[in-house]
Amino acid sequence: MMRWIFGILIALAIVVVLIAVIGSSLPKKHQVSRTVRLPLPPDLLYSLLTDVDRYPAWRPGVTALNRLADRNGLPAWVETVGSDRIPLAFERMERPSLLMTRITDTTLPFGGTWTYRLSPIADGSELTIVEDGEVYNPIFRFMARFVFGHTATMDRFLGDLRTKAGSGTTDAAR
Repeated sequence: MMRWIFGILIALAIVVVLIAVIGSSLPKKHQVSRTVRLPLPPDLLYSLLTDVDRYPAWRPGVTALNRLADRNGLPAWVETVGSDRIPLAFERMERPSLLMTRITDTTLPFGGTWTYRLSPIADGSELTIVEDGEVYNPIFRFMARFVFGHTATMDRFLGDLRTKAGSGTTDAAR
């Protein structure tokens, strides 16, 4: 019995070492993007995206949001998503066509920016989000690349945004 337990522990250790080695060989930086069409004009979509106080109302994964003092005159906040607390701040705000958000905590295993580009189209807006990300921890880098993907958070955000934009209640400016 002990030999089996020992064998299983050795196998698990080998798997963890392999994951760490593969993760170490992957680049720390990545860039991914997604583009969606939404039935909101750019100005209204911009208002929705910049009204961070209302994120918990339409983003089910955000269980709490605490506003921080503005950074360089632009909004800053901490989102609680599961057990993670992620400090964020807008770095650029050019109504109604451009936003840039940055993760401001350099001690997290990941960081980077999201750049939002909003363009008018006949029935609303086209939104492109570009993530310029960095994953510092090699095991987390492996997981981001091969298990949950670099776009998982962006896809969830855009799914929530589509639901909100399609619900007919776009009261972000209130």
